[in-house]
Amino acid sequence: MTAREPDRAPDGRGAVRNLNPERERAILDAVLELLSEVGYDRMSIDQVARRARASKATIYRRWSGKAEMVAAAMHGLTVEHRPLPDTGTLRGDLAAGLPVFCRIYERKHAIVLGLLPAIRDDPELGRLLHGHMLRSGADEAAELLDRARARGEVGPEARVTTLVEVTKALLWHRLLLTGEPLDEDFVARTVDEVLLPLLQAGVTRPPG
Repeated sequence: MTAREPDRAPDGRGAVRNLNPERERAILDAVLELLSEVGYDRMSIDQVARRARASKATIYRRWSGKAEMVAAAMHGLTVEHRPLPDTGTLRGDLAAGLPVFCRIYERKHAIVLGLLPAIRDDPELGRLLHGHMLRSGADEAAELLDRARARGEVGPEARVTTLVEVTKALLWHRLLLTGEPLDEDFVARTVDEVLLPLLQAGVTRPPG
């Protein structure tokens, strides 16, 4: 009998940490609730265990501590959505996918604001969240660009990291600095004035 590959924390480190998916979801939901209610500094493993009706032993079997658990909870906010549609065009894919991530980032907004002071004081938390931020959305962006390349809409120089980093920068700029809404106008202008020109730079289109 072949042993199952052990689950890992978002940064890939740690010992074997298999956990029932429903129990893991309950724990991570408790983390998000407590982050919103009391903040990172005042949140404890004991509180999470009580809220999720789990034992501390169960929590430590899956995560090494509070910072790793928070990074996992933030990661969960990003990956839990329906698959993005294949609309048949690059513009259509961008216009359909960007609102999904707008809603995700709106959910993360209040939590991220509460985490900023903790990130300054806890380098481990900052490192784990940075890793999560770099990875989130990359798989969806890669699939989108692969389809666009197959259709001849972008060239080989169009990069996943560029699409992900620019999009996230625009989202966080609005949420953290200007306070402007992530509405339909924002999506349309971002797609037509920023993302499409960026990704299609150098692509020769047939006349007409």
